[in-house]
Amino acid sequence: MTARIRHITFDCSDAWALAEFWRQVTGYQDDPANPNEPGDPEMLIVPPDGGPGLLFIPVPEGKTAKNRLHFDVVPTDGTRDQEVQRLLGLGASQVADHRTPEGKGWVVLADPEGNEFCVERSPAEIAQPIPSS
Repeated sequence: MTARIRHITFDCSDAWALAEFWRQVTGYQDDPANPNEPGDPEMLIVPPDGGPGLLFIPVPEGKTAKNRLHFDVVPTDGTRDQEVQRLLGLGASQVADHRTPEGKGWVVLADPEGNEFCVERSPAEIAQPIPSS
């Protein structure tokens, strides 16, 4: 017997705003059978091709420590650096920069409620040879 992941749940203070941020990050959408409405007690967004949804549930307490689990995201088009700039424009903040001079590495960002996630190189960038120094 096994289990599958149905949702990944975010405890948050503003479920609507955080769901909107992650909707723009991932391209996920409202569940057509149960679309989100302002004031709903929780928000669910789902990937268009199936898979686990992201569920946002308001809680009274704020985030107090580093995430024990986080997402690693990769751009579907464009580069890691372009994606970092796009996400900063959506309201993310930069936590740490682990990019290396030859182009490897990742950037740690936080969503508007402080949940950390990493932005890695795109598959196209990984396929390119790294220039030798």
